[in-house]
Amino acid sequence: MIAVVVARALHPPLAARGLAGSDPRQVVKSASQMPTISTFYGILIRMFFNDHPPPHFHARYGEFEATVDIGALEIIEGELPHRALNLVQEWAMIHREELLEDWRFCREKTAPPKIEPLA
Repeated sequence: MIAVVVARALHPPLAARGLAGSDPRQVVKSASQMPTISTFYGILIRMFFNDHPPPHFHARYGEFEATVDIGALEIIEGELPHRALNLVQEWAMIHREELLEDWRFCREKTAPPKIEPLA
């Protein structure tokens, strides 16, 4: 129960974001406000512009999505399959400084530079 309340506080439902009942073009436009900063092994790494602390990124793999804290490299919300999470954590460990730099760019509503994928 507490985890659900925390998750809702961090990422309010679409209605709270003003997207429920919106014109679908507006929802698509809001999705464009989440640049993809890296892609590897079918995993998309994205950040919202002007998102809430703590510094984090969003990892999407198929139908799975997770919010990952940059400092702890732990999932704040959502889930990923074990193998995908391991790849995301390995990549994030290598690129932690670049992720923090991209976080600062996004907080300033500036397009972040791409980060090299996991090879």
